[in-house]
Amino acid sequence: MTTGGRMTIEAVGALETELRRQSAVEALEILDTPPEDRFDRITRMTQQLFGVPMVSITLLDDERQWRKSHLGLTTEAARADSFCDLTVRTDSPVIIADTTADERFRDNPFVAGDPHLRFYAGEPIHAPGGEAVGTLCVVDTEPRTLTAGEQRLLRDLADWVQAELDRDEELDRTAVVQRALLPHRKPAAHGYDVAAACEPGERIAGDFYDWYDTEDGFTVTVGDVVGTGSPIAIIAASVRAALRSATAFADLEPAVAEASRMIEEELDRLAAYTSVFHARVDGDGRVRFVDAGHGLAFVVRVTGDIERLATSTLPLGIAGERPEHSVSLGTGDALLVISDAVFDALGGEAGLGVLQSRVRGSATSAGAVSRIVGAARDEHGAAPVGDALAILVRRD
Repeated sequence: MTTGGRMTIEAVGALETELRRQSAVEALEILDTPPEDRFDRITRMTQQLFGVPMVSITLLDDERQWRKSHLGLTTEAARADSFCDLTVRTDSPVIIADTTADERFRDNPFVAGDPHLRFYAGEPIHAPGGEAVGTLCVVDTEPRTLTAGEQRLLRDLADWVQAELDRDEELDRTAVVQRALLPHRKPAAHGYDVAAACEPGERIAGDFYDWYDTEDGFTVTVGDVVGTGSPIAIIAASVRAALRSATAFADLEPAVAEASRMIEEELDRLAAYTSVFHARVDGDGRVRFVDAGHGLAFVVRVTGDIERLATSTLPLGIAGERPEHSVSLGTGDALLVISDAVFDALGGEAGLGVLQSRVRGSATSAGAVSRIVGAARDEHGAAPVGDALAILVRRD
């Protein structure tokens, strides 16, 4: 590292790179922040797709690896000699099929001792300026390999994390256009009471919704666009138009697949993704839906029970199948779809009781969504960071 007490050119370059990297991490203002569902949904989905016990979205400062979202791991650990440190320093994918056969890590305390890690795969994630600031990694206690397709999928998921980090940049120039995209007329929705509330956040987010009548009921769509400084309003308009144009399909799975195909080139060109909850509500209470990475739809029963409609499918912009599911609404039951800003402001899973009480305690859907968005604002102490959006469909 030094020659005659002087640092080599390589060492100076490495130090400068590390200082730029640390400045980029600090500029993100994300270290030691509370959990957010927009990141947690990525770790949940990654765990389901790869079938591993441990997943982490990790950021590295000068001494530690801190995990913004994690499953099966602690919130932070020492950076020195860590797997993720190697991924960040090399700024390239790192895949270790069997850690005990790798001389760099066979004596690592987490390999030689508890929890006896045997497999690691990590993809670097970058700040808006291109600096490697962390990783998305999957870890197992058994040796394994990744196929070429799985390696591409892990990279796509890391790009999703990166897009979530990038979207925290201010995009004020899109605000007016974004608001103009919201629908102005409610569907007839015979036999249902439907309402939506959307309150702008501190920063321009990519949340949007749409609804319209169909031959045997009506359609509801909620989406969230993320990208690298992308023209959010343009993408949201494209997604909405693509989904509307696919209403000719009787089934939702091919409808969403066709919409995804139509906007694939644009999403790829703009390095963007969009999560979507797309549902058709029939007059008899049947709700058919495709949830592409949104994961924030609930059914609030007239009994007071609340059910989360889980998803394990990927957003538009990442290759994958998106099957159709269905649920039935009885008299007095309600379908509730919210944005991640509302979910996070209410405390994540701990806030489900607030959602349930606002729905059951309101005589109308309009009153319920207003109270839900208001509760998110009150809990946050101001406008939520992203758009606070709630849609409620209650069967009369």
